[in-house]
Amino acid sequence: MTTTVLLFASWADALGSRLAVELPEGAQVADLLRELSSRTTGRALPEPMVAINQRYASAAQVIRAGDEVAIIPPVAGG
Repeated sequence: MTTTVLLFASWADALGSRLAVELPEGAQVADLLRELSSRTTGRALPEPMVAINQRYASAAQVIRAGDEVAIIPPVAGG
């Protein structure tokens, strides 16, 4: 299944702001994060919050076809 992934801050710097990612049926948030991390070519990125269809999701939440997933790393500002 194809999942639209929106990335922000350091994750967007590393991978771009929007990706279409192919995942197997039944894939969980943790599976997606592993897939994305494998694309960073060794660059360590901060542990993000993840939202599915604009609601925060746990690592065990299943991603369904057509879901929009947002990867939201911690940011600092002032």
